[in-house]
Amino acid sequence: MPTSPIDYQALFAATPSPYLVLGPDLVILDVNAAYCRATGRSRDDLVGQYLFDAFPDNPADSKADGVRNLSASLHRVLHSQEPDTMAVQKYDIPVPAHPGVFEERWWSPVNTPVLGPDGQVAWIIHRVEDVTAFVLSRAARTQPGQSLSEREAMEAEMYARARELQLINEQLRQAHARERKVAVTLQEAMMQSPDLARHPDVAVRYLPATKGLNVCGDWYDVVDLPGLGFSLAVGDVVGHGLEAAAAMGMLRSALSAAVRALHDPARAMEVLGLYARSVEGALATTAVKVVIDTGRQHISYSSAGHPPPVLVRPDGTFVLLDQATDPPLGARPVHVPRPRAALPYAPGDTLVLYTDGLIERRHEDIDTGLDRLTGALTDNPRLMPDHLADVLLSRLGVVGGGHDDIALIVARL
Repeated sequence: MPTSPIDYQALFAATPSPYLVLGPDLVILDVNAAYCRATGRSRDDLVGQYLFDAFPDNPADSKADGVRNLSASLHRVLHSQEPDTMAVQKYDIPVPAHPGVFEERWWSPVNTPVLGPDGQVAWIIHRVEDVTAFVLSRAARTQPGQSLSEREAMEAEMYARARELQLINEQLRQAHARERKVAVTLQEAMMQSPDLARHPDVAVRYLPATKGLNVCGDWYDVVDLPGLGFSLAVGDVVGHGLEAAAAMGMLRSALSAAVRALHDPARAMEVLGLYARSVEGALATTAVKVVIDTGRQHISYSSAGHPPPVLVRPDGTFVLLDQATDPPLGARPVHVPRPRAALPYAPGDTLVLYTDGLIERRHEDIDTGLDRLTGALTDNPRLMPDHLADVLLSRLGVVGGGHDDIALIVARL
């Protein structure tokens, strides 16, 4: 028996819990009847207003923190793309019939993101329950000398624990923010590449995984080799966070120093492999080093278990640099020389190096991601490096970062 389609607009309007819908700019896009009843406001009065213009803090309450706490929750939702449940919150609301007068209110809010087709937050559903009666009745029942029933005592205990949890969560968030600031500063210091400024035809992108501290074990590097040309490298330390970033910094510096001294990608990778054995967290790191001889228009390269760079011709044809691939660092029980391969290039060719976060997806063969990358390159072989880098991130769906870290180099030769 066929069923009638659900009228979601009518369903939203009739939902007994108070709801409003916000845009990413925190402008009110819709409210249901229950929300209007709870706040004493009309839909026409609220829709189109910035949330905190419609509901500012009570100016008569010097301890009012409703705007700050709700704003922090909503921005967490925008950043994490995950629901955020707030503890019971005192948030007084204006009395419509008496300008400047606020009524004491207590709320239990939940903020939930709704993602659009591009995977970004398109709307936030803000649901609240008015718990003012409970909070005020609890306060009235706890006058000095007045005993509480077992149920009242349990309610009071739950309320007290909820407030304590809110305070602890806020302290944890502040600690996380401090740790993230330190981590990002450390990462930026380790990722400096002074020679990059001399290469306007080289674009780089660095996107940590969307979860965690925004630091990672991926790296890129650009090194000038006077009298020869320059070198490019990308690498990927297993793991995320400060430990991976610390290992990354040591390996990146070692490879940069090795290629400056040796000018040979395979020998530089051999030095890196030996050094990695003494660096905690470095084993199983993948990396690829490419040396571009600009005089002879010649590319040499060596890879330690890393996805192959791609050389794209102006006509859209491409070559994978996959002829000198060895296992990741530390994978062999004894040291053996690293392989080296070479090929010519022509002016106007584009070389792309990247880490696996650009192409690898869960439950998908990595070759599918590699095909997606080469398809994007063959469709856009003549774009300038900065534009091409942005197109690649967009076509592979990782403009805002992905599940894994990403380092990317696009060089016009």
